[in-house]
Amino acid sequence: MAKTVKDLVAEAKQRVENLSVDQVAAELEGGDAILIDVREQNERDEQGTIAGSVHAPRGMLEFLADPSSPYHRPEFDPNRRIILHCAAGGRSAMGADVLQQMGYAKVAHLDGGFTAWTAAGRPVEGGRQG
Repeated sequence: MAKTVKDLVAEAKQRVENLSVDQVAAELEGGDAILIDVREQNERDEQGTIAGSVHAPRGMLEFLADPSSPYHRPEFDPNRRIILHCAAGGRSAMGADVLQQMGYAKVAHLDGGFTAWTAAGRPVEGGRQG
């Protein structure tokens, strides 16, 4: 039987490190982690962003993370602590799972995503108010 996206996300979450909002905030405050926002640009424009996050849309993640790709971005370093986030945690869990397969050993994701971040009262930059 075919798997649903819910199945794929649940499986990915079992293979990756799932971090709470407080854990992500603590790691960012420590200064060693980089936060990658895998949401689409329109989501970032509408809802805002977490300060210091780097935009890498989920559809381009593998290309941006692969050092042999012409699209590779230097923010992606397999030896660096990388935390992914999306809106609710599905895309970031699957993205973290893929990065692990690509050799990224210090990757995690924000469980609950941007929604959990804002629900916890954490600050965001930009977005459309109204």
